[in-house]
Amino acid sequence: MTEQALYDLAPVLELMLLGTLIALVPLLWVWRRNRHAGAQRRWQALAVLTLFLTFDLVLFGAFTRLTDSGLGCPDWPGCYGNASPLGAHAEITAAQTAMPTGPVTHGKAWVEMIHRYLATGVGVLIIALTVLAWRQHLRSPLRGAMHPAWASFTLFWVCLQGAFGALTVTMKLFPAIVTLHLLGGTVLLMLLCVQAVAHQQFGNAIPPAPLPAALRHGAMACLALVFLQAALGGWVSTNYAVLACTTFPQCQGSWWPAMDFSQAFELWRPLGLQANGNPIHFEALTAIHYVHRLLAYAVVVALLTLAWKLRQQPVLAVQRKWLLGLLALQVATGLSNVVLDWPLVAAVLHTGGAAALVLVLTWSLAATRTAPSVSVLHAPQGARRARA
Repeated sequence: MTEQALYDLAPVLELMLLGTLIALVPLLWVWRRNRHAGAQRRWQALAVLTLFLTFDLVLFGAFTRLTDSGLGCPDWPGCYGNASPLGAHAEITAAQTAMPTGPVTHGKAWVEMIHRYLATGVGVLIIALTVLAWRQHLRSPLRGAMHPAWASFTLFWVCLQGAFGALTVTMKLFPAIVTLHLLGGTVLLMLLCVQAVAHQQFGNAIPPAPLPAALRHGAMACLALVFLQAALGGWVSTNYAVLACTTFPQCQGSWWPAMDFSQAFELWRPLGLQANGNPIHFEALTAIHYVHRLLAYAVVVALLTLAWKLRQQPVLAVQRKWLLGLLALQVATGLSNVVLDWPLVAAVLHTGGAAALVLVLTWSLAATRTAPSVSVLHAPQGARRARA
């Protein structure tokens, strides 16, 4: 039996057509609900819906990874050169018969291909957003509207995500590639969030709310910290290090268990192996898990501090509530992953909660601007002109 090629572009046109059909559903829904509104309103609604569906895609990507379905179809972009697992029934059956609990089964193949279908549909929606943005800009540029370069860069980024999705399969779940794919999805959410907020503010003539510089800088620092924690969480998940510590707050009966940091953060290596080809030690998995846990304490303190500071900012009252709710969800699901032996629902929600925290912080920053300093506000008019 010949080995299956890693890349088989035969089903590309069928997959593109299927992605277009999937994208037509939200496109028609937006048009129907806003058919009596202007182009700006439809543009705004499409941006919000694309953000929502992309978040769903990130969740389904987590489900795909956590159910070990990432290699359900061992080639890309189709499944054994077919546009769906139906056309690959014989090949999948043979693989499942040889290894009933292996990476290729009928169920895992469908999970993997549905993820690819949804990703293609999201890509088509982002193409539509980009076309609308440039069409509006070239016809009659709107003063104060977001420049279409944002949409173009988002389109570039989703294509890059597609490339990492392909590498995830063809490099056999290489931990660094899978983690970068996860982080790339988070960046895509951030890009779409900034645009959705900008379209909403422009459409409703709402200027960004002023926020004290120190508080805004604190929100930026929290965003960077949460993003770093998401990267570490992805590294835990892609190395299957969640169950290296099954107790809390101690790990393996110790406050500082045996750990191998050099192996743990050797980034470029295959799954389960060191760069030299030897199996990775359990102490390395412990280090991966425990570093993520230690940084989680800092994240909780930082976000609680930010939420406390935001209590005097009514313009961000909604974001503050989301921040506290999501933080509670993250703590609960993180503990569940450890003490309940990594249940699937908790694991998916933990990934989704991290992405949602990044979104809320991005939303907070996109909806605000740095307030002028008090000294500038109270300076004489001539001095203000001189500073300008």
